[in-house]
Amino acid sequence: MHVVSIGNFDGVHEGHRALLRKARKLSESAGGAARLTAVTFEPSPTAILSPEKPLHRLDTGDDRGSWLLEAGADEVVELDTDMALLGMDAEEFIEDLLDRLGASLPVGAFVEGPDFRFGRGRKGSVETLAEHGDRSGFQLEVVPVCEVRLGDGFMVQARSSTVRRLLSLGRVEDAARVLGRPYQPVGTVVSGDRRGREIGFPTANLDLGSQILPGDGVYAGAATLPDGRTVPAAVSVGVKPTFQPTPRLMEVHLLDWDGELDDYEWELRVSLLKRLRGQCPYDGVEPLIEQIRRDCDATRICFNRDTSDDVEIA
Repeated sequence: MHVVSIGNFDGVHEGHRALLRKARKLSESAGGAARLTAVTFEPSPTAILSPEKPLHRLDTGDDRGSWLLEAGADEVVELDTDMALLGMDAEEFIEDLLDRLGASLPVGAFVEGPDFRFGRGRKGSVETLAEHGDRSGFQLEVVPVCEVRLGDGFMVQARSSTVRRLLSLGRVEDAARVLGRPYQPVGTVVSGDRRGREIGFPTANLDLGSQILPGDGVYAGAATLPDGRTVPAAVSVGVKPTFQPTPRLMEVHLLDWDGELDDYEWELRVSLLKRLRGQCPYDGVEPLIEQIRRDCDATRICFNRDTSDDVEIA
């Protein structure tokens, strides 16, 4: 049988992993005959219903699928999000999903959080799902909201909205506590104004698509190159306040790397480890260069240090 969990799973954070841990226990209790199936949506329903709104996603679709499998799912079913799917009422959606999955195995259980909503207008709830299960013969397990302790001692609910809020404030270390890993934007290297090259610190300018830019500042990071190597990366997010202001962007200076940045349209993944400082204008190029040198030294220390914090889950 299928043990199913449905969601956007944006970022595949500690709350999502709590759902999958419970689903895994249910599948194991069935004697290994059950298949843990994570059902998600691509594109995000928000992209269809409110195309004018920026998405600020925490992952790429490929990463989300990989992380769900790493978290314990046996398979990831990605539903094609369109108005026909979003127009189904709650009962229609569940019936359609039971038909889709039931072609291979019957659905024996759903595992969801207490605030799970589905169907047209998000009118379906865990109560709706439980009532359907009584008629159709599947089980519903509701998992309490997971909480994570931040660096300042405060407990927060593990939600994608929590991660986005922390990132917008530049709190990448706390965002990592909720995600269970550093925030890892993946971008395409695009042409910039070559200002960094002129002052001796060439940067890769990243187009992150719909992924969220963290708050303005300078970050210590680790960049994964196309050949799989990982090198220290000093990351700047902002508008280049010392020079002519630009639109907000992410620039990555790769340490311990002798490659060329003249080629564009290649992919770069950056793990954000620590916020080093805020963005501020400098009185000329020389003070800026001295600060960048200090940023690079701090980045190397962060990169070489064991940055894995224990995540306290309640």
